[in-house]
Amino acid sequence: MIELKDFTLAYSSKAFSDKSFKTLLVDRIRGVSKAEDILALENINIKILEGERIALLGHNGAGKSTFLKALAGLYPAKSGEISVEGRVRALFELHLGFEIDATGRENIKYRAYLLGAVPKQIPELENKVIEFAELGDRIDSPIRTYSSGMLVRLAFGIASLFDGDILLLDEVIAAGDQSFFQKAKNRLTELIGSAKILVLATHDMGAARELCTRGIILQHGEIKYDGPIEQAILAYESGVYDRGR
Repeated sequence: MIELKDFTLAYSSKAFSDKSFKTLLVDRIRGVSKAEDILALENINIKILEGERIALLGHNGAGKSTFLKALAGLYPAKSGEISVEGRVRALFELHLGFEIDATGRENIKYRAYLLGAVPKQIPELENKVIEFAELGDRIDSPIRTYSSGMLVRLAFGIASLFDGDILLLDEVIAAGDQSFFQKAKNRLTELIGSAKILVLATHDMGAARELCTRGIILQHGEIKYDGPIEQAILAYESGVYDRGR
């Protein structure tokens, strides 16, 4: 189960400032007041139960990815409560946490340990990822030498290896050539089928219809609609929740 009660999340405005140190110093001398935090999610009240398939809809900047990261425990609440019961498997920003000077094989081991594997499991997991990613001898090269497609293959192979009760997915993952994309899609289908809860952030209405039963529309960090997927898509496509309205 996932439940959020009056959940609000805010970023420090400094994280979004492009001012130089000199400009910040001048502002301080002139007595320019400190800017307020930027609200990313505001007053979220929602409950998601076992068996539900949720599509997060909204334009870029609506808060979809931030919502997923909050569920994954990456961002703390400014106020309110969040409760997530179950093992979480997050498939978004797959490249984060890689050691670029380490080899693909070494990164598999590092990630496996971080995801909770014990030493005796590592050789089997390593072999499975290497076979899935289809990187051949390049698996023993530093990943800073990988193409973006190779890196996605490796990252997806690692991230999708572990099952979870709650699957958090940000968009459809593109991974190299058509044959590998089909392989990745098949793996995703297995993960989605075994997950007890799916939360998918997407702009693809076809994927939302195919995979989800409930739709949540976010706008400027607030929930504007929560209901059956078909009605949510119709509401979203009507333009009522366009940016700036």
